[in-house]
Amino acid sequence: MSGDILWQPGERELRKSNMARYMDWLAENGYGRFGNWPALYQWSIRDMEQFWESVWTFTGLQADTPWERIHDNQPMPDTRWLPGARLNYAGNMLRHARGERADQEAVIAVAEGRETSRTTWRELERQVGAFEGWLRAQGVETGDRVAGLVCNGLEALVGMLACSSLGAVWSSASPDFGVQATEDRFGQIEPKVLVAVNGYGFNGKRFQRAEQIRQLAERIPSVQAVAVIPQLDDAPMPEGDRFVPWDEALAAHDGAKPSFTPLPAHHPLYILYSSGTTGKPKCIVHGAGGILLNHAKELILHGDVAVGDRFFYFTTCGWMMWNWQASALLAGATLVVYDGSPGYPDVGMPWRLADAERLTHFGTSARFIAACRKAEIEPGREQDLSALRVVFSTGSPLLPEDYDWFYASVSRDVLLGSIAGGTDICACFVGSNPLLPVRRGEIQSPMLGADVAAFDEDGKETDGRGELVCRQPLPSMPVAFWNDPDGSRYREAYFDTFPGIWAHGDFIGFTDAGGAIIYGRSDAVLNPGGVRIGTAEIYRQVETENRIADSLVVGRPVEGDVDVVLLVVPAEGVTVDGELRKQLRNRIRDGASPRHVPRHIVAVDDIPYTRSGKKVELAVTRMLRGDRKEENRAALSNPESLDSIRATLNEAGLLPETD
Repeated sequence: MSGDILWQPGERELRKSNMARYMDWLAENGYGRFGNWPALYQWSIRDMEQFWESVWTFTGLQADTPWERIHDNQPMPDTRWLPGARLNYAGNMLRHARGERADQEAVIAVAEGRETSRTTWRELERQVGAFEGWLRAQGVETGDRVAGLVCNGLEALVGMLACSSLGAVWSSASPDFGVQATEDRFGQIEPKVLVAVNGYGFNGKRFQRAEQIRQLAERIPSVQAVAVIPQLDDAPMPEGDRFVPWDEALAAHDGAKPSFTPLPAHHPLYILYSSGTTGKPKCIVHGAGGILLNHAKELILHGDVAVGDRFFYFTTCGWMMWNWQASALLAGATLVVYDGSPGYPDVGMPWRLADAERLTHFGTSARFIAACRKAEIEPGREQDLSALRVVFSTGSPLLPEDYDWFYASVSRDVLLGSIAGGTDICACFVGSNPLLPVRRGEIQSPMLGADVAAFDEDGKETDGRGELVCRQPLPSMPVAFWNDPDGSRYREAYFDTFPGIWAHGDFIGFTDAGGAIIYGRSDAVLNPGGVRIGTAEIYRQVETENRIADSLVVGRPVEGDVDVVLLVVPAEGVTVDGELRKQLRNRIRDGASPRHVPRHIVAVDDIPYTRSGKKVELAVTRMLRGDRKEENRAALSNPESLDSIRATLNEAGLLPETD
């Protein structure tokens, strides 16, 4: 049953985890003695000045000029963190390059179509200094933008850290983005330099990118130089004076030291992008000091990442989890980065990597865990995962059945930490906690310092399900949107629903045990008969059915009400007939409620996804509403799915008549 305890913290977690040590440290240093988690959490949101000060000190963050106070007490979204401080993100990330770990591994880069590389802390800092020197030689100065069309490898980390060191602003996307999708992002921020791979490997295939790089450099007039990473040895490099091979760029400035330029805490560190499915993506600017402070709390305290750990997160450079994983360097962990398909040659590959590299922390998506369950693999029996302590899952709600699979087939001794937040904060609102049990189907707790709640439509806190809100500022909330001088777009995005309170766009409920359940995006919440229900409850019933490979749940407006429409991709060899539809409806009725039962069940060939792997419910919902606004198809990994779905829905008579 949901809520059943599947994992309990053992002696190590209760006495030796970073969170446990932090609680002891608080008592020893006069902050207070907190006998349990609820008391600690309440203090973290009641006395934010003391709490965030303690995080800064306990995690060893460094500033060249001390901050005057933790934040300036201005209301959201005008809060400024660490006023008066001058600091450098890269200097904090590379602090282990100048100590006893200098010759230990900092980055292990594994990729399809490329040899594995192993880089020490000392060598990582050397490459950061060399690339910073090359950037300066191209005229890059503090505040200039550098854009990376890069794979999740060593070079992406070097590029981001070199930018941070000199005070330039980094922004990245995955090389599988088309030219238009990339221009939609980078064109808005006008980068002076582009870093790009000449190709990449995925799912056993090799994709060349020289022509795409050339086109992109031509279409963004601000680009003055391009550093080209030879990701594929046998792929061509773009020709022309502006294109410089990565190794030549480093060699030209070998021996240069990173400057670690001290800058105000709110100075832009990097720019991330919204999914952009209904227009050009929003350019979300994150500040260096806020990211440092919030990531230190999440990775070191909640994630229990420590010196010498080996940290892996499957991600691309177009997803915020890439930025999140990079901050694990702060803790002194070795990053094991992977570029390629997590399902090639099969879904057991990442687990074999966990065995081979003795991973302590393993990060993935709920979708991947579900794929492992459906494939009926047993990594815990097939590999040695004894080093593993924490597995993170995000991207979509983790089904209770996937908790069951994990603890039956991976390990009973590992904390399965479902985490939820977003690109908007480059962090989490709720997530893992080494001091608490893992309960089936539940995220363990709010994050320290995150004053989160569920609000009803009238803006009142509810004990049931509601809009996920944050009532007090978090350090990693954006410092701005790019090209939004008066902040109006920023305010509209998060503060229009409940003035002065961050509304995140997720539908959430909090449990009696203090955990949380995400029910899907609030813009995809369905209201059949006026009752709000979350799509995640339907997905749970459908996607645990082996005859269904994938699904999408949307609402169809009908005479002032809403019909639930379920799109299903049948498994190979399965026909979606009347009997299967009946069985699905019964399953949903029994497992969720009669309100959740779809009026229409339609078989389709494919489900639309963003490039970061999230279902695109809104695009199909708009079809059913008759909204003619053009979708930003470049934001989707499979835009052709929309054409197929439109044709199928039209044939089924579910689309509104048009003039």
